[in-house]
Amino acid sequence: MEEKIYKIILSDGTIIDNLKLNGNNFISKESISSETFKGNCSPVTINDGSNDEVHNHMELVQITQDSIGDYWFILRDISTEELARIKMQADIEYVAMMTGVAL
Repeated sequence: MEEKIYKIILSDGTIIDNLKLNGNNFISKESISSETFKGNCSPVTINDGSNDEVHNHMELVQITQDSIGDYWFILRDISTEELARIKMQADIEYVAMMTGVAL
């Protein structure tokens, strides 16, 4: 069985390709930085060589470099509940700012 090669397209058009997948870890021979993902994970398109899978809201969990120099990174979907909490917190902070209330 041939191993699939993955490609990730971030929201700003950045392409990270020639990736392997091990569990939920993407593996890259090229250097990967957390800065690449900042503000660029809504949406994320993951291509497995034949199919595109679009994820509307993701975040970077971690990046590690192994002993042979490969970069392993994990992305995860942000749940609807988490998005609702984030929005509610932003709304509270906005109302507090507009009314001069210290939180």
